[in-house]
Amino acid sequence: MANNKNLRPFPKGVSGNPKGRPKLPDIREALARVLADEKDGVTALEATLNALRAKAVRGDIRAAEVLLDRAFGKSVQVADITSGGEPIRVVPPIAWTDDTA
Repeated sequence: MANNKNLRPFPKGVSGNPKGRPKLPDIREALARVLADEKDGVTALEATLNALRAKAVRGDIRAAEVLLDRAFGKSVQVADITSGGEPIRVVPPIAWTDDTA
């Protein structure tokens, strides 16, 4: 048999989750901590970058792309929206009128 007390909605002004959503750890702080770890005088960040560089030198295009994107930013793709060198003419929409009156 169901407990009728559990089947009622929360009263007005009372939250069903009084503590709210749990806070997630700051990913940037955690990542900075992990990448700053040193082993044999080399940080994890340096080791990662060296590994990516080695892959890029061997011809791994994705590794080269990651390094270049991080260093110089992603390239911007420009789109030419002209027609044969001439700008496209933008015409406003037709306004409908009621002439029957």
